[in-house]
Amino acid sequence: MIKIAYLASKATLPGSPTRRSDAFEHDRMMAALQAPFADRNMAVVDIDWDDPSQDWSTYGAVLIGTTWDYWDHHDRFLETLKRIETQSQLFNPASMVAWNSHKGYLRELEQNGARLIPTLWIDKVDDAAAKAAFEQLGSDDLVFKRQVGAGADGQYRLSPGQDLPDMPHPMMVQPFLSMIQDEGEYSFIFIDGAFCHALLKTAKAGDYRIQSTYGGKETPITPSDTDLADAQAVLATLEETPLYARVDMLRGADSRLLLMELELIEPYLYPLEGPELGPMMADAVAGRLR
Repeated sequence: MIKIAYLASKATLPGSPTRRSDAFEHDRMMAALQAPFADRNMAVVDIDWDDPSQDWSTYGAVLIGTTWDYWDHHDRFLETLKRIETQSQLFNPASMVAWNSHKGYLRELEQNGARLIPTLWIDKVDDAAAKAAFEQLGSDDLVFKRQVGAGADGQYRLSPGQDLPDMPHPMMVQPFLSMIQDEGEYSFIFIDGAFCHALLKTAKAGDYRIQSTYGGKETPITPSDTDLADAQAVLATLEETPLYARVDMLRGADSRLLLMELELIEPYLYPLEGPELGPMMADAVAGRLR
């Protein structure tokens, strides 16, 4: 049986004393993948990406899974992926991950035709930079996000004149769109370029963050043809088809979907909302093995 490594982290592996509150999503991913992969003569094994004792050549392929601490060890993470790629097949590939790990990729996608929420890029947030952001974006309700980060970690929603929290990292700034609370955020999951499933993520009352850590909920949906086409158009801007991708979108004022994030690194792929995820992933990996 071919061993397939599923990269996790100390924050998500079972039994970890520092396990994240949303690490149950890791367990759901493993449960969704293991049986379909076994049916195709592949055994999925979850491993800490930062484990120096691993011999990556013993794996037929390596999948980047719940590496949910990589943003705090960004350079080491990327170097590890490069090393893995010299010994095994890596999905998604290291070059794609390096590009996607910094949210500046959104600027490139916009240049290629993707429809984005208006965004500013600030290397160092101070009072002057924050004041200028409110003026340039024409909004008194802004969201500040780390340019390298995920899961709303280090994210702040601010109003003019509000005391600035410590933001030691380069940030991206966007106007807060009420649709995140009024309707929610859409996620579209694609495997090897093919649409798998979609869902609507909604925040708990009084919040805007849709992650499960903050009480967010997910509902499977059948997207309209127009909404699905908007998500597919984002993937079409890429030169290479990723093994897996999650397209996160929010409805704009014109009722069309705007891209929030294109997740190609370590996204949770919502297997409970998409029961075909495991078989599609297994077929895609089997088809790419060499």
